[in-house]
Amino acid sequence: MDDYELATRNTVEVVTEEELRSVLSQETKRVYAGYEPSGEIHLGHLVTINKLMDLRDAGFDVVVLLADLHAYLNRKGTMEEVGELADYNRRCFEAVGLTGVEFVLGSEFQLSPDYQLDVLRLSQKISLKRATRSMDEVGRQMDNPMVSQMVYPIMQMVDIAHLKVDAAAGGIDQRKIHMLARENLPTIGVKAPLCIHTPILNGLDGKKMSSSQKNYISVADSEEVITKKMKKAFCPPEIEENPVLQVLKYHVFPRAGTVTMQRPEKFGGNREFTSYEEMEGAYAAGDIHPADLKAAVAGGLIEVLEGAREYMNANRPE
Repeated sequence: MDDYELATRNTVEVVTEEELRSVLSQETKRVYAGYEPSGEIHLGHLVTINKLMDLRDAGFDVVVLLADLHAYLNRKGTMEEVGELADYNRRCFEAVGLTGVEFVLGSEFQLSPDYQLDVLRLSQKISLKRATRSMDEVGRQMDNPMVSQMVYPIMQMVDIAHLKVDAAAGGIDQRKIHMLARENLPTIGVKAPLCIHTPILNGLDGKKMSSSQKNYISVADSEEVITKKMKKAFCPPEIEENPVLQVLKYHVFPRAGTVTMQRPEKFGGNREFTSYEEMEGAYAAGDIHPADLKAAVAGGLIEVLEGAREYMNANRPE
């Protein structure tokens, strides 16, 4: 797989592909993704983490922004609370293989006079309506937004400028903010960033993945918990919006070359698959029972996350 294929696999959009090819040709290139500190790093986060590892392997210098100030502005907790979570999340990122990258805590540079002046400069160029609309997918309690949440997207734009990155990576829910950055950063003398967007996956119940609903698998979950959660997962006969197939496509196959489905001989015996497309086709054709699919995906995910469990156990705070 060449660098372009690595950079684009399992994405839903690259803005623009021509810009990506140009950036890939540069001797040095930087990409960043920002994460609000949260209690658990789960399969939703792992989609962009996997993409950052792809981009690292494609030659990018990767910057991970632990966005403590953004979390605070988005009503996710006190600065002390989100600061503690930022440290925990960093260990989670390293545990799943995101190593050899630069971790930056937002509050370490976002309170500087130069940064804040750029925030103010851009705030003069963006209407309240545009700022509100850009937060539709990422804001908390947006039926009654706070002024702090209108500062959030402007800061995200200034992050791109001050981290001096060529590209911004994130879920497709970040698209409106990224497009705002492409439109407005050139007005303060900063090149519009290349934007790489990954899909938003369903929770295990087929609904929106949510920490409050506990419909996710954490990277720190035990083998027993992963097996139990996957066994209960929603797995319709359809391909589209099937959360079990999404785990297979975006988490298991990118990190494990093959998946072995184990079943009794009377049900067809064991079968090995070497690509997601092959396994999806077999499921669509009715050659794989949902229970067998879930068991195979659980086994593949346990294998993929083995290193994370070992790392987290060995690096627990005293």
